[in-house]
Amino acid sequence: MITLVLGGARSGKSRYAQALAERAAEVVFLATAQPCDDEMRVRIERHRQERPATWKTVEVPLELESAVRKHGSRSSFLLIDCLTTFATNLMLMGNGNRDVIFAHIDRVCSALRESSASAVIVSNEVGEGIIPSSEMGRHFRDLLGEINQRVARQSDNVILMVAGYPMAVKGTVEVQP
Repeated sequence: MITLVLGGARSGKSRYAQALAERAAEVVFLATAQPCDDEMRVRIERHRQERPATWKTVEVPLELESAVRKHGSRSSFLLIDCLTTFATNLMLMGNGNRDVIFAHIDRVCSALRESSASAVIVSNEVGEGIIPSSEMGRHFRDLLGEINQRVARQSDNVILMVAGYPMAVKGTVEVQP
């Protein structure tokens, strides 16, 4: 079972994903963020404190496919948080090369489909906000929209979070707030 959880900033995406994971026996949290500044370090630490201590955390800013393959066969549940920062990491690594980025995403999708673990993937819905003022911002918005579409096609459930409430876009809402 693959579930994609989308939403804007502070919409409850991570909280909902964690509620899904809490029902599993063995959870591996695949963290894609990199502590690039003080604010991000504080944010990462806050997220760590919010997770159960029994969950294994694996930092994977770029090697998400490998982590899904490795841990997807050893655990019952993978929580990927988040696809947005993974896309940012890929964009910076590949100088925005769409072919390179989509090849990574397609390999992650294949690994998720082949995994015996259930997975929930958190990502931002950035297409409903203001139009970014910079070319790079517009490129990122468009890129993430296409990435979300690719992952959504592979997902059994697609959940849109709005003000802390889950709305089923595809499949069903499994946990209520």
